[in-house]
Amino acid sequence: MEGIAQRAGVAKQTIYRWWKSKVDILLDILADDAREALEWHVDPGVGAEEALTSHLRQVADFFQEPAGEVLQALLGHAQLNDDTAASLRAGFLREQRERDVAGLRELLVREELVVDDRGVDHLVDVALGPLYFRVLVFRAPIDRELVGTTARLTLSLARELSAGES
Repeated sequence: MEGIAQRAGVAKQTIYRWWKSKVDILLDILADDAREALEWHVDPGVGAEEALTSHLRQVADFFQEPAGEVLQALLGHAQLNDDTAASLRAGFLREQRERDVAGLRELLVREELVVDDRGVDHLVDVALGPLYFRVLVFRAPIDRELVGTTARLTLSLARELSAGES
């Protein structure tokens, strides 16, 4: 907190008026950085698999950036601290989940795949779960093969779900 106050040219008390802890500062910075870095860009000129693969690659790249490393640290800290877990879920994770659901839904609509809300929610888990697992459990980079396979499986399941609703 002292270093932040020095760089900002304010007293440490001023920083504490805005944020009650280092975790709160990190959460705010993460939310700002991730909003742009994890934004969905569904290019109408590419197929669904290419579009989803591109987004998942964007997520994989994010984990290698400083903001992605902050997310990893906060997720680890959240396993031990209920306040951090609650703040992370109520803020960043909820907002990112809403963006992911909306982005995937837009892609499915474009492909004329009709999937109910519960199905889309599960598809987001299927699409992002392997990436988070690779990074958080194995602390390993996400390779292109995992991204491509995950995109194909997610869209295959989306087609099955859509056919079941027709």
